Amino acid sequence: MALQPPAKTDAGLAPLLLTVIELVRQLMEAQVIRRMESGDLGDEDLERAADSLRKLEEQVVNMCEIFDVDPADLNIDLGEIGTLLPKEGSYYPGAKNQNPTILELLDRLLDTGVVVEGDVDLGLAQLNLIHAKLRLVLTSKSI
Repeated sequence: MALQPPAKTDAGLAPLLLTVIELVRQLMEAQVIRRMESGDLGDEDLERAADSLRKLEEQVVNMCEIFDVDPADLNIDLGEIGTLLPKEGSYYPGAKNQNPTILELLDRLLDTGVVVEGDVDLGLAQLNLIHAKLRLVLTSKSI
């Protein structure tokens, strides 16, 4: 029994989920490049990471085919903020860019490190159902 691709309108949350997966994949790829350049990855580690990233990219493309999503549509245009992802081949970790994408900004934050604290209230139907005090440490370094 072969999987039948759903109609574009039936894809549901698949495009959003694939976009998040692609964002995380590209962030990991940038961190692999940074660690390779700083000499923190051995040849074996680098080969394993490259193979894993390649397989993950293949899976994203495969899932796009199943859900009839154009992979180019995973790069969301956020208006004045710019795009979520850089054009293919246009970003290299650490290189300056006139119009950085959200991916590039997140990569720089990971490289530098940032701490975010705050309160979050989640709810629906004008009811606050979940209250959380959060402290997020975002970094690519060991804590």
